[in-house]
Amino acid sequence: MKHIENEIKILKNHHIEMWNLVQGQLIKSYEALRKSDKTLAREIIAKERVVNAQELLVDHYCESFIALFSPVALDFRFVISIFKITNNLERIADFAENIALFVLYDQTKPIDKVLYEKLRLEEMMRLTEGMFLSARTALINEDSHLCGEILKTDNQVDNLYGNAIESLAEYVAENPEEALEVLHLNSVIRRIERIGDRTGNIAEDIVFFVEAEELRHQKF
Repeated sequence: MKHIENEIKILKNHHIEMWNLVQGQLIKSYEALRKSDKTLAREIIAKERVVNAQELLVDHYCESFIALFSPVALDFRFVISIFKITNNLERIADFAENIALFVLYDQTKPIDKVLYEKLRLEEMMRLTEGMFLSARTALINEDSHLCGEILKTDNQVDNLYGNAIESLAEYVAENPEEALEVLHLNSVIRRIERIGDRTGNIAEDIVFFVEAEELRHQKF
């Protein structure tokens, strides 16, 4: 039993390192977008391979743990949840890299201030970053109630995304010469919305671990 506990501790440590890496990528990508910071964007892009390597490491430990110990009940749910959460974390890191790529290669000038406010980009970034940090807290504290709050916030992000698309359509109708820039910006906003979706997936995985309850495809 003690050997199993030691292996779980090792797995947790590797998983925490994955969280640390992805959290850094997410926060930096939003900062790069706010400031049109190409130096920071390069840093994010360079770090992506470290994130990918960490994902493979966590996956390896999950697979080895199942093969060696054939866990049941809580231990089984924990390992399966860690495996799924790690996949969602890696996708969030991918979206952060996509934002950095936009800043580095596609953003020819800072986002128009009026458009920026109309899109409510700052609110979308604040909400999704908050969701991410709350998900980490929920996992550490095994807090399924907090997961429910995260999923409700994801609905807010979805609504903001829908409104942002309408605002982009209006803007490009009035400024057709900005069509390419708007197309790239639409892609970035979609990535931010997907970060919210993936964080919602993580919240569902945490509930599965803590409560043995499946929340996928349920509405909040």
